[in-house]
Amino acid sequence: MNLALKENLYIPLDTIEAVLIREKISFDRRNGKELVAEVLGKWDNMLVFFAYEEHLRCVHISCLLNIEASAVDRSKMFELLAMLNENLWLGHFSYWSKEKMPIFTHSMILQDEEELFYDKITKIIELSIMECERVYPIFNAVMRQNIPPSEALQKDVMIM
Repeated sequence: MNLALKENLYIPLDTIEAVLIREKISFDRRNGKELVAEVLGKWDNMLVFFAYEEHLRCVHISCLLNIEASAVDRSKMFELLAMLNENLWLGHFSYWSKEKMPIFTHSMILQDEEELFYDKITKIIELSIMECERVYPIFNAVMRQNIPPSEALQKDVMIM
């Protein structure tokens, strides 16, 4: 490991903190490699997790949608996930079985000297939240209202 890399060990999360402060988003730095923020969403609050993997020089972002259903038809959930992910350019949606909630994730590899990281991570955060806001009513329709995925995607669904 070169000295410059060692000196900048946790810079990615420091930069993410600066973005969150600027956007007035509350967060908690769990340790040197993890940070969690709570974003006030249009439909509900979302938890956004950031993790830094030093060995890979990778920042991972996960945005948890606060939609829980007691009994989710997993085949419908996987059909919906496949349909949503077909058109995504960045990241992907998955289903966190343990929490019984959908989640959006994206990872980015950092260069040794990432000069534009602040702008890049700002855009990634913005796009992640925007994607979660866009699909929240669709997940809600499938998970809570039992609407078939293709139908939920074809029409505007409302939260009930």
